[in-house]
Amino acid sequence: MASAAEQLAASINFGAFAKATDLKNRIWFTLGALVIYRLGTYIPLPGIDPRILAEVFRSGGGILDMFNLFSGGALERMTIFALNIMPYISASIIVQLLTAVSPTLEQLKKEGETGRKKLNQYTRYGTVVLAAVQAFGIAKGLQGLQGAGGAAAVANPGIFFEATTVITLTGGTVFLMWLGEQITQRGIGNGISLIIFAGIVANLPAALAQTFALGREGQISVFMLIFFLVMAVAVIAFIVFMERAQRRIIVQYPKRQQGNKMFGGEATHLPLKLNTSGVIPPIFASSLLLLPATVASFSSASQDPGILGEITALLGIGQPLHMALYVALIVFFAFFYTAIVFNPTETADNLKKYGGFIPGIRPGKNTADYLDYILTRLTVIGALYLSAVCLLPEILVAHYAVPFYFGGTSLLIVVSVTMDTVAQIHSHLLAHQYEGLIKKAKLRGARR
Repeated sequence: MASAAEQLAASINFGAFAKATDLKNRIWFTLGALVIYRLGTYIPLPGIDPRILAEVFRSGGGILDMFNLFSGGALERMTIFALNIMPYISASIIVQLLTAVSPTLEQLKKEGETGRKKLNQYTRYGTVVLAAVQAFGIAKGLQGLQGAGGAAAVANPGIFFEATTVITLTGGTVFLMWLGEQITQRGIGNGISLIIFAGIVANLPAALAQTFALGREGQISVFMLIFFLVMAVAVIAFIVFMERAQRRIIVQYPKRQQGNKMFGGEATHLPLKLNTSGVIPPIFASSLLLLPATVASFSSASQDPGILGEITALLGIGQPLHMALYVALIVFFAFFYTAIVFNPTETADNLKKYGGFIPGIRPGKNTADYLDYILTRLTVIGALYLSAVCLLPEILVAHYAVPFYFGGTSLLIVVSVTMDTVAQIHSHLLAHQYEGLIKKAKLRGARR
């Protein structure tokens, strides 16, 4: 039998959506903020020749392609949002890692809302530092870029250009960080994730047009084109299924008597996601693998790269060594990040503290060992799932020369953000339905 919440969710329709004024205002605010972000990705840095940058990106590659993908082309155009929100994500990951190893930060995490605000403030400070360092590196790299004819990418290199670039790029990242927080508070969905989502989806029409152009030119057969489209839909469905998959561990609470009444005795479950680490493992693995290619492309000794050139060739997309290392790094970061996010010992202690226990398992250490055993098996499946999804576009690009845009990390981010945003919209509609029922109940009570 369906629960009351499921019955209420089934009754939600477009009429209920039209009456949810607060939800509509949140959606309009989110759309407006994303439009502002997209406009900023077309405001260029001063003193840059965009034609030289276009030549570098056409012949370059490496980790810049991934960052350019997340920024919606802002890095390729070298705009004020070229760094996008990536410094904030890096700072957030660093703070989470430090929280796992620092007793002081771990104590802040346990202090509730006050500790969370302090950790967020540390993350903001770290974002400014990382953005400034990356902006300074970009300023130095831009001054050394030259086009095919020897023309420089920067018209007037020097300390003034470096200072202007650092201030502009750092300010753009801080503004995006603030904009993401405003979307989270006053809009719908997670603001930071939606900014990355908007950057990835912005290039989708161009990628589809390029794919169909290859089919029209005869480089890809019609059968293969239809096969790729069907496979893309199947992969999306597979990701949705795996991201929603979870192992529910039954937790029982004992009965207790207070006076003449009995309390407790209910059974609940502890949900463990199949993919606890999310999209962090593919991002980290891609960054480490593509770093040699980026260094080689910006190296002044590009005519004779030597050992670095050989390593870059071996780590090229579609090469066996590249795929093997890619899978190994994804598996490593999946286990590493899962160990940070979920602590079996702490969870077992909390269950024991509130009187909960897993049927057939003794509380305390035995419960922690059991949770660790289950989590390890789930992480193995989750890591293999991430590896399969991320290797698929690598194979297609290397062996079929297809601009398979939706694949790997980008596809995981798009699907995850879409599911999270839809879930939040659904929650707002449920809350609106409950408010309507409460108001009707009050009116009937007043009439009586």
